[in-house]
Amino acid sequence: MKELIIHADKVSYEVTKKTKLAEEISEEEKSGEMKDVLWVRIAVEKGDEGDIDSLVEQAVKDIEEVSGQVKTKNIMLYPYAHLLMGSKPSKPEAALELLKRMGGKLKEDGFTVMRSPFGWYKKFTVECKGHPLSELSRVFVAEETEGETAVAAMEKKREPQVSVEVSESVKAEAKMANRFYIMDTNGELVDIDKFDFKGHESLKKFATYETQKLRAYEREPPHIKIMQEQELVDYEPGSDAGNFRFYPKGRLIKKLLERSITDFCVDYGAMEVETPIMYDFEHPSLKKYLNRFPARQYVVLSEDKEFFLRFAACFGQFLMTHDMVFSYKQLPMRMFELTKYSFRREQTGELAGLKRLRGFTMPDMHGILKDMEQAKTELEQQLEISMEWLSYVGLLGGSEVGFRILTEFYEKNKEWYKSLVKKIGKPILVELFDERYAYFVTKFEFNFVDAMEKASALTTVQIDVENADTYDIWYVDEEGKKKRPLFTHASISGSIERVMYALLEKEAMKMAKGEKAMLPLWLSPTQVRILPISEKHLEFAQEVLSQLGENVRADIDDSAETLGKKIRNAQKEWIPYIAVIGDNEVESGKITVNIRETGEKKEMNGIELRAIIEEKTNDMPFEKLSLPKLISKRPTFRG
Repeated sequence: MKELIIHADKVSYEVTKKTKLAEEISEEEKSGEMKDVLWVRIAVEKGDEGDIDSLVEQAVKDIEEVSGQVKTKNIMLYPYAHLLMGSKPSKPEAALELLKRMGGKLKEDGFTVMRSPFGWYKKFTVECKGHPLSELSRVFVAEETEGETAVAAMEKKREPQVSVEVSESVKAEAKMANRFYIMDTNGELVDIDKFDFKGHESLKKFATYETQKLRAYEREPPHIKIMQEQELVDYEPGSDAGNFRFYPKGRLIKKLLERSITDFCVDYGAMEVETPIMYDFEHPSLKKYLNRFPARQYVVLSEDKEFFLRFAACFGQFLMTHDMVFSYKQLPMRMFELTKYSFRREQTGELAGLKRLRGFTMPDMHGILKDMEQAKTELEQQLEISMEWLSYVGLLGGSEVGFRILTEFYEKNKEWYKSLVKKIGKPILVELFDERYAYFVTKFEFNFVDAMEKASALTTVQIDVENADTYDIWYVDEEGKKKRPLFTHASISGSIERVMYALLEKEAMKMAKGEKAMLPLWLSPTQVRILPISEKHLEFAQEVLSQLGENVRADIDDSAETLGKKIRNAQKEWIPYIAVIGDNEVESGKITVNIRETGEKKEMNGIELRAIIEEKTNDMPFEKLSLPKLISKRPTFRG
């Protein structure tokens, strides 16, 4: 059984149409509304039919625990089969029985319960509270077990969804007063409901996503199907959820993105370092920092100590900075690490393919600054290189910008923010918060808005006013005195996996409009596919492959398929250049090239095609594809 729990200001529903599974209901039950409510969406799986008692007991106990945390006694139970991506639903009568018994048990325990009708199509509205505990997911499993009660067995199998320890940062964020605005290109703040979003439809989607806090996907994001069909990335059943296997083509794309963002940061002046992935919970500086960062940790036991797997490079870089000796003359100074990997134990319901994972690669850079003016200059420069990098990978146009700002800091720096929005060149979303709940006073994010109108942060930069104290870091100022620096936390790209998600979602949106999907040429695993019509043309195909050289990723489809099938297979892989070789090409020494981007067909030789590709990918990183050049020699990774 799967649950998605939303703590909402208000939930209402109205039935629209009955299905063949619909239960009989009264006129009164055809609509309903509750305020300050836990909206519990429930999907019952086929394997749940064996022990409904254990499921009811587990689920009711969990709902009651959550209700105690968020201080509400109102519960709406809502059947919702769409939570079962990749699973089979139970028999209708089993699901209905479970819902009825859950409602009855909750009422016995003093809760006000409403159950929306089973088997009816419904339209609904929801106003989510928006605090860190307002969206929770659950997975329960029913199973008969010899030698122990079913409930005890399920408690062993149940995956914990929320850390036992909730950081002070999460608690403070849940209570903080905040307000959302749109800042127009003149730097003026406009109430969201008064802003004219005409021509800014993507910004409206982003603003809706941020203010309503509806994070969970109701169906599978399209990039998941693409990443599997293209044999790029796939789920790893032998690991924890949110950790993926990368096939050769996916690993190539990931490696190129890693090289690109590393070059950007090093060229910007960052010193590249490497730090451990595991840290001691009891280290005094780390213990304090953990309480100021809203992330859930993986725990590793070693002898008599508990360690956590890092969720960012902050720990290692700040500990390294603590041991360094430097003065104001070296500032600003920057440190960079491509963290392979960082780990955050996100809730199961929050995981969504490559958008949100538990193990990910995060390019993490920290600036060390002598004062606030230098920190503001650093953030401004990082805004510029963020826009440059996002443009470089083709994602700037699909991104919307959000700033989160301490109100007091905003009031002191209004003119500066006006200058930033002018650099961005379009309206942005602004969130003002009255009390600082974490270590930063301001941050910005470039958010990609995907095919299902969900937003995901790519670039993010923060000004940190706290961690020099936490880690006891200081520098020598102009007067020879010790002084605390400020920091910027910057991920110019965001996680590499999320960049891949955004690239694939962008192409999914193009396909939905009937346009051809295509990765940027420098990221295309195969840039040229050579198609000999028959075996007698294979020798010339090998000659063309040689002409293309070592800096073009090319292969040969030497399979026994027809030419039409070979072309269709190459098109399914989004290959930019398809070169057909038959008798005419062998005789003329030239190849007929189908160009995916323009739809043109051109005749040229291999050397000319190589020159075109090298010109288009000039100054971009290159890696060889670790697959055999001949298609017939390649395995199928997804049977």
